[in-house]
Amino acid sequence: MTNKETHLARLATYADVILRGGMVEQVGAICLRTGLQGSTEVLLVTTRETGRWTIPKGWPIKGLKSHEAAEQEAWEEAGVKGKARKRPLGFFTYLKTLDNGTKVPALVEVHLVKVKKAFTEFPESKERRVEWLSPVAAAVRVQEPELKGLLTSLMRRKAA
Repeated sequence: MTNKETHLARLATYADVILRGGMVEQVGAICLRTGLQGSTEVLLVTTRETGRWTIPKGWPIKGLKSHEAAEQEAWEEAGVKGKARKRPLGFFTYLKTLDNGTKVPALVEVHLVKVKKAFTEFPESKERRVEWLSPVAAAVRVQEPELKGLLTSLMRRKAA
């Protein structure tokens, strides 16, 4: 991707795949905690391959509901345990690179996870970095416009 090429421009290349139902589905977690002075903090993780910032996300897990899979992804990728809301906060799209190098459009169902405990060692701790940020700072770090919107919506929710 060049600096001038936007996220949506990259997805547009796959419009025919999306229209034919060729999107893969994933589940993700926006992990929240209350920081100093009662401020809301969001946990971001880096991807294993490119090191870009995102939220914990992955494939649906057989036998688990989507909010339960979000809790599992939060543990495996970010080392946090908590309770996910059953109802999704929203969705975002991105290009997922599969193990064979193929890129496919992915639709991620995002659940809020209220973090109860964070650990320094977790299944993917040697492969990822994690950082707690304000929702606005987190939105600045991620690339996907829809995910930026979900993160900034947390500020509006708190103000309401």
